[in-house]
Amino acid sequence: MKKIFFILLFLTSCGYQPIYVNKNLESIEFREINLIGEKDINKKIINSLSVKENKENDNLNTLLISSSSLIEETVKNKEGQVKSFKTIVSVNLEIKNIKNNITQRKKFLKEFTYTNKQNKFELVEYQNTVKNDLVDKIISEIILYLNL
Repeated sequence: MKKIFFILLFLTSCGYQPIYVNKNLESIEFREINLIGEKDINKKIINSLSVKENKENDNLNTLLISSSSLIEETVKNKEGQVKSFKTIVSVNLEIKNIKNNITQRKKFLKEFTYTNKQNKFELVEYQNTVKNDLVDKIISEIILYLNL
């Protein structure tokens, strides 16, 4: 019982706080938000972050999000048929401070390799699922980056 008391005392007194509890990104505003690349990835990122654009305040930073995805053939058999694919999702995040000309850049890159499927419809559905999962992982990293 004493051990539990000391652990709770230590955790509450040291300022411990879970990372995802303070997802207070609604208060983050940017003077301008520019999106380059794949519209579906950019839309998902902006909707998940819930950042706002405020063009009236000249003191705010500018946000640039550039995204891309690529599906590569990684292995072929002797007949030239594809045996496996790799999906790569890349997001470049750039925050510019207009006053000081300071730029913060961060590149988020996720990839996943998987085998080919006989049914092409199932393959396309699986590739879309993989892409969405990779984008979700990148969004989690962006939230951590913006919270720190």
